[in-house]
Amino acid sequence: MALPLILLTVFLAVISGVSACSPSDKAALLALKSSLNEPYLGIFASWTGDNCCTNWYGVSCDPTTRRVTDISLRGESEDPILVKAGRSGYMTGSVNPAICQLDTLSTLVIADWKGISGQLPSCITSLASLRVLDLVGNKISGKIPDDIGNLQKLTVLNLADNAVSGEIPSSLVRLSSLKHLDLSNNQLSGKIPANFGNLKMLSRALLRGNKLTGSIPDSIGNMYRLADLDLSMNQISGLIPDILGKMLVLSTLNLDSNLLSGKIPSTLLSNTGMGILNLSRNTLERNIPDVFGSKSYFMALDLSYNNLKGPIPSTLSSSAYIGHLDLSHNHLCGPIPVGSPFDHLEASSFDSNDCLCGNPLRTC
Repeated sequence: MALPLILLTVFLAVISGVSACSPSDKAALLALKSSLNEPYLGIFASWTGDNCCTNWYGVSCDPTTRRVTDISLRGESEDPILVKAGRSGYMTGSVNPAICQLDTLSTLVIADWKGISGQLPSCITSLASLRVLDLVGNKISGKIPDDIGNLQKLTVLNLADNAVSGEIPSSLVRLSSLKHLDLSNNQLSGKIPANFGNLKMLSRALLRGNKLTGSIPDSIGNMYRLADLDLSMNQISGLIPDILGKMLVLSTLNLDSNLLSGKIPSTLLSNTGMGILNLSRNTLERNIPDVFGSKSYFMALDLSYNNLKGPIPSTLSSSAYIGHLDLSHNHLCGPIPVGSPFDHLEASSFDSNDCLCGNPLRTC
């Protein structure tokens, strides 16, 4: 009976060793845990024991290699631990550079914890398998690593709502697999790289709320998958490239609150795929191009707070749909066209122009 018992013990030990995670991965996770403080939900209470691949909150492993592949810690989600607590998450501390020892990591999400600060470890660019890097909604500062372009498998880069500064690294345009880029609401400065259009796989480029200067690169017009471009609330100047209106997939374009000048490209208004267009709070001038048609379908069209002159285009009334229209605070003059969409708009859509008249303003 002694021999079978010994064999069973050995077998269980072997099985335990096989199912346990890599000791180096476990050490890296514990180093990350030691640099973060989450006082309310106790999400790190499960990070105990030898097997970090089982029941460690937010951690996933490759079932074959038992190496850590995913860390997903979200402070705002429908996760039962947050729903039960009845509150969003809050965490302080910083992202420990030891995380770079997780060399099979594919997903790194430490998002919406509000209080995590410090810099993004520069060694993060050594994680060759990384596909998702999402650190939105914290207080991370410092610069985006210069060699961020090394992450050739990266499909999502989300550093929005932090305090990241410096320029957009030139190497970023080498992220040939990138589909979603969100650097909104940071303190980025300098110009958008001239060859930004090299990001051919990108469908969303969100750079609003920074201190970016210079002009809009013409190369953006080559991004045939781009559906959503937001450059609003920066200090971007120059003309709006005509090619933006020739992009077949682009449906949302926000360029408001910049220093853009010159005329509105007629292609932007005649593009039947454009659904949301916000050019407000710039210094755009000349007439609004009269190029609307029966296939024009704008959920929102905002041209307010510019130096636009002349009449309201009569072809606007032939549009299939105009949901929200704001032409206020310009130098427009003449009668407001009748019919849809003008019959459901309020006076605020036309306020503070030179001499507009007709419903809902004064009679002509």
